Amino acid sequence: MRHADRRYVVALALLGVVTAGLVLAQAEALATVLAGGGGLSVLVAVVAARGVFGWLGRVVAQREAASVKAALRKRVLRHGTGSTGAVTTLVVKGLDAIEPYLAGYLPQLVVSVTVPVAVLVRLSFADWTAALTIAVTLPLVPVFAALVGMHTRERTRRQWEGLAEVGGHFLDVVRGLGTLRLFGRAAAQAGTVRAMAGAHASATMRTLRVAFLSALVLELVATLSVALVAVPVGLRLLHGGVTLHVALLVLLLAPEAYLPLRAAGAQFHASAEGLAVLEQAFAARPRAEVVGRRPPDLRIATIECDRVSVRYPGRDGLALDGVSLTLSPGERVALVGPSGVGKSSLLAVLLGEVEPCAGRVLVDGVDLRDLDRAAWLRQLAWVPQRPTLFPGTVGENIALGAEGADVVTAARAVGLGDLVAARHPLSAGERQRVALARALVRDSARVLLLDEPTSRLDGRTEDTVLRVARDFSRGRTTLVVAHRPALLDEVDRVVELR
Repeated sequence: MRHADRRYVVALALLGVVTAGLVLAQAEALATVLAGGGGLSVLVAVVAARGVFGWLGRVVAQREAASVKAALRKRVLRHGTGSTGAVTTLVVKGLDAIEPYLAGYLPQLVVSVTVPVAVLVRLSFADWTAALTIAVTLPLVPVFAALVGMHTRERTRRQWEGLAEVGGHFLDVVRGLGTLRLFGRAAAQAGTVRAMAGAHASATMRTLRVAFLSALVLELVATLSVALVAVPVGLRLLHGGVTLHVALLVLLLAPEAYLPLRAAGAQFHASAEGLAVLEQAFAARPRAEVVGRRPPDLRIATIECDRVSVRYPGRDGLALDGVSLTLSPGERVALVGPSGVGKSSLLAVLLGEVEPCAGRVLVDGVDLRDLDRAAWLRQLAWVPQRPTLFPGTVGENIALGAEGADVVTAARAVGLGDLVAARHPLSAGERQRVALARALVRDSARVLLLDEPTSRLDGRTEDTVLRVARDFSRGRTTLVVAHRPALLDEVDRVVELR
């Protein structure tokens, strides 16, 4: 368990203990006020304190959930196996489902332990018969919740597997749409996706049906249990068996004993999908990788592409055909040529995402495939043509470039200083600037790879991006895929691919 996770558990435990104390204090103060004993100011203070600590607990839980989601995204992207579509569905959509578990169910689970225990201890001194009734009926709520939860969890796991299958298949179909249209299979695949989506919708409705029925069971059990406490206390109050203050205290604390368990049961159903996603995320084990040689310092190293060719599976012809190119240290080179000639493929080769089917890439005479890939990537900064943004703020997306980075300075440099905390959808130009800011925060980068960084920008934004790229590329080896003339003025040499 990470140190931050241990701190989160300790924080939840402390908040649970404080919440239990405030529940008892609120019931005591309210019973005193209703019994005519005064103390209204104390009641107001306790209610305010309970509200403050409730807000503080939600803030702590939301921050921990955001931190865990970011860590799991990195883990899945680094070690995830399976189809690209399944990994994409897990990273973009799936991991958001763990937030109800971390920020909802776990905090409520702690409260469901501390509050009932505190209520039982207090009532054992005030009215032992009411405390005994609660002690006997209280376990019924978690027992029924566990029985229903086991059934719901399996259904939810199947629901998530269906969603991952639909998302993965849909992405694979979209990526191969050109081939499907060529062979007249697009309509058939559309029918397959439609059938899979319908099956997933049916599974979702079955899961929701079980969740609603289980909520009804929990509410019924809790209501009957409270009635078993309230009715005898009321009768004893009529016959003088208990004082008004004690009767009010019992009536106020009895629902508080059952409420956390009912809420935990409801939160469990909301977080069941998150549990299924967590299992899949932690199932991503580190791939066995051969540790290669440490790459040279790219500030002084020469990168040479020696007759590099690339062929993608399932495609006819070569995406890149025998390209030779030498990048001297600190040189800025532009790649030009018609669409489809392989410019982006060459960048993918340098990133290590695509392995050449012929030829090789030499770094100071050493084959790129023999170098340690993690160390190689630490010296690269990449601005893709279509950057991917994940759910979260602009600042969180920029911080993917490097941990502990100066996100605010990078955002201001690309004109996004006012949007660091924003979560709303971004325009194409703003997304491109986020990608450039990710590169800026990589201080260790010695090579800059730009894939048409200004292709969807207006003139003013293009000037901003060019200025920032010019400053950042100074002293760094830069390879830029360029279509627009403005980029060609910023390089030392232009290479045309045919």
